[in-house]
Amino acid sequence: MVKSSNQGYPRLGEKREWKFLLEHLWSHKIDEAEFTAQTKALRLANLKKQQTAGVDLIPVADYSNYDHVLDTAVAFGAVPQRFGEFTEKLSLADYYSVARGTKDAVAAEMTKWFNTNYHYIVPELDHVQFKLLDNRWLTYYNEAKAALGIDGKPVILGPVSFLKLSKVNDEYVRGELLAQLLDELLPLYVQIFHELAAAGAKWIQLDEPTLVTTDKAELDLYRHALEVLHEAAPEVNVLVQTYFASLDYYTEIVNLPAEGFGLDFVHDHGENLQALQAHGFPETKVLAAGIVDGRNIWRSDLTAKQTLVSQLREKVASAQLWLQPSNSLLHVPITTANEHKLDPVIKNGLAFADQKLAEIVTLTKAANGADVTADLQASQAALDQLNHSEHRNNPEVAQAVKAILAAPTERHSAYPERVKAQKVLHLPLLPTTTIGSFPQSAEVRSHRKAWRKGDLSTADYQAFLDQEAKRWLKIQEDLDIDVLVHGEFERTDMVEYFGQKLKGFTTTQNGWVQSYGSRGVKPPVVFGDVQWTEPITVRDTVFAQEQTDRLVKGMLTSAVTIINWSFVRDDLAKNLVADQIGLALRHEVQALEDAGIKIIQVDEPALREGLPLKPRYRADYLANAVKAFKITTTGVKDETQIHTHMCYSDFEDILPAISALDADVISIESSRSHGESIKAFEQTKYDKQIGLGVYDIHSPRVPSVEEIEQNIDRALQVIDVHQFWINPDCGLKTRKEPETIAALRNMVQARNQVCAKLGVTE
Repeated sequence: MVKSSNQGYPRLGEKREWKFLLEHLWSHKIDEAEFTAQTKALRLANLKKQQTAGVDLIPVADYSNYDHVLDTAVAFGAVPQRFGEFTEKLSLADYYSVARGTKDAVAAEMTKWFNTNYHYIVPELDHVQFKLLDNRWLTYYNEAKAALGIDGKPVILGPVSFLKLSKVNDEYVRGELLAQLLDELLPLYVQIFHELAAAGAKWIQLDEPTLVTTDKAELDLYRHALEVLHEAAPEVNVLVQTYFASLDYYTEIVNLPAEGFGLDFVHDHGENLQALQAHGFPETKVLAAGIVDGRNIWRSDLTAKQTLVSQLREKVASAQLWLQPSNSLLHVPITTANEHKLDPVIKNGLAFADQKLAEIVTLTKAANGADVTADLQASQAALDQLNHSEHRNNPEVAQAVKAILAAPTERHSAYPERVKAQKVLHLPLLPTTTIGSFPQSAEVRSHRKAWRKGDLSTADYQAFLDQEAKRWLKIQEDLDIDVLVHGEFERTDMVEYFGQKLKGFTTTQNGWVQSYGSRGVKPPVVFGDVQWTEPITVRDTVFAQEQTDRLVKGMLTSAVTIINWSFVRDDLAKNLVADQIGLALRHEVQALEDAGIKIIQVDEPALREGLPLKPRYRADYLANAVKAFKITTTGVKDETQIHTHMCYSDFEDILPAISALDADVISIESSRSHGESIKAFEQTKYDKQIGLGVYDIHSPRVPSVEEIEQNIDRALQVIDVHQFWINPDCGLKTRKEPETIAALRNMVQARNQVCAKLGVTE
């Protein structure tokens, strides 16, 4: 019989219970004992839901107290030396020190998990001697078995992928070092497998996502690891799990020594199915087929999925076939049951994690001959109602996009002419600014909550926002920052805010997903054709500009970032949706310029995040991203300065696209990656202005003046002083006020000291 499976379940909790537990622990509102007890209860409740839903193969040990890659690193004793030496399992305090930093130790680097909006902690393997400090996989396997009778499927990040996601000397592990470290690490995996086998585990899900991006030469490393593990624990079945793309070396990989392989049949551009049909599948192995989209929130077309299952069964025996989501459900919200305010047509078209598991179970029942006609009919009716609604069939939007694409989307003049026109801005050498947001204090959040509940009038809420903006404008002036921002206190999220203002978007009540650590985001939902109907940011930006003689930036989020950080309709190609959003934002940019705003920042932090994992698809993606950005930004005068911001990027391979955006100033995260982003500019000369973030905002740690000065000096070795801006690496919304002010004060002082060395007096 065909079986149902899941790869992983969201951690946050239906109403972010997990997030609040972490933050209450950090703020000492609860102790470790209460934290441990409550997170266990939440973890078991999540497992119980999957058990009740009828999932046959339930993942265990997919839970984390912060991040699963960090869990793997600390379990193997791979802790950077600056946090101390450890010979036994890390305490929670030590664990969180690695993730968040301390007064004396910079936090471990954090970067995006493949091409998702989830961030993982990058293991640093310099001087590491691997040792098994914690078999967490055994702990969680035993817990599920004892508490719920679940014979779970432990989820372990595979040894090759773990190493390839790690760094030594600020470089990702590759080549001979990868082979060397693998031999050092494998005995620990052997011990884990031995202990799981002794406990009765029948299947282990070994996540090797790097198999979708591997070079053929590296396949021997995966083979070696699997041979060692099979020899050590032959009684345990190993499922090698991949996701997010297809296998380039399909035949070689599915013949590796493992009992099963998990393949993504959603985000593979149809290539895994083509390979399966062309080459078949080993008769004795399990195919765990990811057939329901684990990264988006739309209801599946179950009729189309049944067709896919039929195609799979032509090559794979029923007893060897598992049906599952395309990837861990970490990337979607938990349930639509708590969405009470959505338009019913939209809500009925949605499927969060629990609904996706229900789809998997329904498809599994259908494959095994059960009568699921009623479920199929109800699902199809909901999809048809959404697709045929006026939301997705707006001729005015289609005509407007066609018109803008027929016109040139270029600035009036090339950058060398624009930079001359922008001298009217009277900016100093090494100008200072911030990325846009300032701390959203408890007071800001409480006022927003009261306003939303109707306990605070709109007028009183706006007056509070104005007062907060005025206060932070004064703080920025006192700190002597050159280009100011209004602080974005009216915005809960840089994408959600625009989703609340543009037609064709909606927002959820509890559609939270984990971004990093306790940080949850609630992506807006692009459900229909997108249209600008009225100014969004103009009032608050103009108000801020009226309070100061210094320049204030207008702040927008660009189309591709909105796409990458939203749940986007799946009935229309993403690049076409991006064009609609780009045009809507063009109206906003022009409204800001018409209102007298001279600097407008159109943020694109997720540009690289959406870059396809396969190089063959990247040129089209980047061309479409540049097109959407320029639709937004090219209608302004030469003297209007366009900024953009990007973060968590390896920039070498997209610098041509960054330049093609034709923004006058870009700011880029570089501090947490220890300045390695600068390397991209050593190879390629960048001809516009740039700010490489000079300190990390993702940690509460306040950097010293000397540390920031070193970062500036390092950047000025490769970037001309007349091109360089001084700024933090990202927005400051999640930071506390005292640490924010202290860090910015040090940033300005570091700039001043660099200017003094350069002999600049003003």
